[in-house]
Amino acid sequence: MSAPRSKRRDIDGILIFDKPLGMSSNAALQKVRWLFNASKGGHTGSLDPLASGVLPLCLGEATKFSQYLLDADKTYVTEARLGMTTSTGDAEGEVLEMRPCQVSLADVEAVLPRFTGDIEQVPPMYSALKHDGQPLYKLARAGETVERKPRSVTIRRLTLLGLEGDRLRLEVQCSKGTYIRTLVEDIGAALGCGAHVAALRRSQAGPFDLSQAVTLEQLEALHAEGGATALDHLLLPSDSGLLDWPEVNLTEQTAYYLNHGQAVRVPGTPAFGMVRLRDHNGRFIGIGEMTDDARVAPRRLMRFNG
Repeated sequence: MSAPRSKRRDIDGILIFDKPLGMSSNAALQKVRWLFNASKGGHTGSLDPLASGVLPLCLGEATKFSQYLLDADKTYVTEARLGMTTSTGDAEGEVLEMRPCQVSLADVEAVLPRFTGDIEQVPPMYSALKHDGQPLYKLARAGETVERKPRSVTIRRLTLLGLEGDRLRLEVQCSKGTYIRTLVEDIGAALGCGAHVAALRRSQAGPFDLSQAVTLEQLEALHAEGGATALDHLLLPSDSGLLDWPEVNLTEQTAYYLNHGQAVRVPGTPAFGMVRLRDHNGRFIGIGEMTDDARVAPRRLMRFNG
């Protein structure tokens, strides 16, 4: 008989994971869940296997707030190879075209302003967006191409880090839904030589950056020494991604009613918007939204054991 499976732990918090190259976001999540022996987990938006860097992973009740990290701005450092386009827009695709590349820093500086601010992007075929229920990348692998509508995204900052030969390095701060592969392809087209992403590293996701990130090697070393509980100190509180939201402190009575689905009145609350909620012991219990009649309505609440 096989040994009985150990019971998964109900543990809550956010791990800022430095995802390595070659690992999918889902594989990263499952590996981290296994190391923590966590009963529940979710990631905050996928990062391509070819990309590395900041991937916030939510465990337990923190998964209830992962959507707000998914909506947050991201920052990337990318290396583009000029003069070559590929089928996927990155180094994993088949080479479609090679062109001479005689691009100067001045040439790059002249085109970058076209790609800052609010811009339109046509999503790549090699993406997880769906067409008639099928992910586009599956259609692309079958040799199909379908029309994709342009989508509005915001490039908040586009910084030229360097140009050496056919290698262009850029730092991009952007809104959710931005495809760096598409951005690089469009910049390459504007330069007249084409381009694809040769390397990509996410340096920031919402309020989290690489200074807070933990590598797989660090996690595995700690796990080998002390098991799953040796990793617990690496978890950030479940509301770490919401610290810029207004905070509402509840009394024992208002917390009781709010936990039972009722909107409550709390002095000194904002006029509108989303808020973080803390009970009379200062414990984060979830998020609420201000109503038109100046009450706090529960939206997503933590479930506590015991």
